[in-house]
Amino acid sequence: MYAIIEVGARQYTVKKEDAIEVEKQVGLPGEEVDLDKVLLISNEDEVQVGQPYLKTAKVKAVILKHLKAAKVISFKYRRRKASHWKKGHRQNLTKLQIKEIIS
Repeated sequence: MYAIIEVGARQYTVKKEDAIEVEKQVGLPGEEVDLDKVLLISNEDEVQVGQPYLKTAKVKAVILKHLKAAKVISFKYRRRKASHWKKGHRQNLTKLQIKEIIS
């Protein structure tokens, strides 16, 4: 059994006991989170597809930890001018472990 869920602006394919990194969620490590934006659930014999979401389905997950992604560098350079800039960004992430998929 697997599900396709939407967290933030991204979609993830998850199974039970998977660990995924998503955009930062509110909560402390060890707390349980309900993810209710479920797009699709697939069992062994049937597939349920939402339009856009399944109304009764949800995925239960536990927050493992909060972390930061690798640094992304943005650099702009203009030739023949003393004009350039360099900026860095590290996205805040939350690591979730999927506990249960409820259809």
